Amino acid sequence: MTATAQQFRTYVERNLDILGAEPTRTAVVHHDRRVTAGELRDLVHRMARALLAQGVERGDTVTLLSGNLPETIAARYAANLIGCSVNHLYNKLAADVQANIMRDVETRALIADPAYASRAAELAGLTEVRTVLALGPAEVGTDLLELAAGQSAEPLGGLARPGDICMIRHTGGTTGHPKAICTAFEKLTGFQDDVDEILEPEGKDEDEDGMRQLVCTTLAHAAGLLADVTLRTSGGTVVLLDDFDPAEVLAAIERERITHMFLLPPLLYQLMDQPEVVHTDTSSLRNITYGGCQSSPARLASAVRRFGSVLTQFYGQNEAGGISVLGPEDHDPENPERLRTAGKAMKGVEIAIRDESGRDLPAGEHGEVCVRSEHIMQGYWKQPELTAEVLRDGWLHTGDIGFLDDEGYLTIVDRLKDMIVVVGGHVYTTELEDLLNTHPQVLQSAVFGVPDANRMEQVYAAVVAAPGSELDEKELREMVYRERGAMYEPAHISFIDALPLTDAGKPDKKLLRREAETEAAEATAAL
Repeated sequence: MTATAQQFRTYVERNLDILGAEPTRTAVVHHDRRVTAGELRDLVHRMARALLAQGVERGDTVTLLSGNLPETIAARYAANLIGCSVNHLYNKLAADVQANIMRDVETRALIADPAYASRAAELAGLTEVRTVLALGPAEVGTDLLELAAGQSAEPLGGLARPGDICMIRHTGGTTGHPKAICTAFEKLTGFQDDVDEILEPEGKDEDEDGMRQLVCTTLAHAAGLLADVTLRTSGGTVVLLDDFDPAEVLAAIERERITHMFLLPPLLYQLMDQPEVVHTDTSSLRNITYGGCQSSPARLASAVRRFGSVLTQFYGQNEAGGISVLGPEDHDPENPERLRTAGKAMKGVEIAIRDESGRDLPAGEHGEVCVRSEHIMQGYWKQPELTAEVLRDGWLHTGDIGFLDDEGYLTIVDRLKDMIVVVGGHVYTTELEDLLNTHPQVLQSAVFGVPDANRMEQVYAAVVAAPGSELDEKELREMVYRERGAMYEPAHISFIDALPLTDAGKPDKKLLRREAETEAAEATAAL
């Protein structure tokens, strides 16, 4: 074993050290439960020993099927501590999709929340996974908490090595079949350091209380990373909600004096549209991090006016880690062009805009966003050809279309796969969504392409109008024609009560497209 490997300490060990130094502090809050740092640390060590006793070893894959529980965090830490890679399933995926993912990553052990016992039993039957464990008494699997209670809480040295796979995350599947993305322990540790610097920059007021992070989206997504950053912060507390409910989120902010939270843009809009927001004390908020999908400059300006200068946009990908940040200082409600950007490159990240031939493009020209940093993925799980497609000469090709301005601010225009090819050119969905969202009676919108009978893509839009609005399709189409021309004018606009969201909280354009295609096919058949 090399000296470097001997000295390496994972993010879990670093977090456990801090938890051990402040054993009486409240580390995690879930409903009426308050778990101290010492209790969480002890549970991690006990769970790690229980997993080893079950024959789970370094290099194995552990799959989590769980809601937002303190035990979910502990189970991931325990598996990572003994050198396992962790694959955290999105709970709202279909059983066959989850089973395919489990098989793809060669799951050695499934750890399930008792609330998902029936799904765990279904997955066990579909995958024939060797070990099924439960985070408490359940109808399927061995109770991991009971096993852990019989183990020692003495510190257990980490077994992972820098290049071992720490985390396997799947793309949300919003543009295609989910792909398994592998991140090494060494890369995750450095990435968390950079995120920590963004959330709690040096020079903050020393009189401020510790970070109190509200987790109201799944721990399988970005909220899990932010929970890790919070737990490694002196005095940090993670407050877990089971799911996103705007009224519950507002109540938790006031009750728990929340300082930090992460929201995808559609959820941020829902929070702003909640009637109780005007009566809720949100003065404790120091940072609202948002990202994961495109945002509306008009709605962001409203958010700044509502919550103050606390917004931070984070642009990144599972494949790339963090790419760029738009900090609170750049969230000027009077500067919508700046709000359209994804900010400037994070420390240690290089961004290039390239055309199809790989040529670097000058400022202002649209091309594919390519990234080089220490945080990019090792590759896709056992898909070398796909990995080689995306990773070329040390650069990650993101699949996003964007441009850099003269000041180095990055603007994301679209996903390559979401760009709609129409007669006369390309329609960038983000640009059309931004335009639709400027209408005073539009709360949210999603734009997508639907092929017609001749397989040519037509521009479709789904719009959420303000309550009581008399907005109609003709008015919006005329606005688009007037502002952007005939090429951008939607062929069809539907009005819906709320945008459907994926498990990660992003607009589910695959579902919207599928529904529109079905409706179009039925209309054609009726002719």
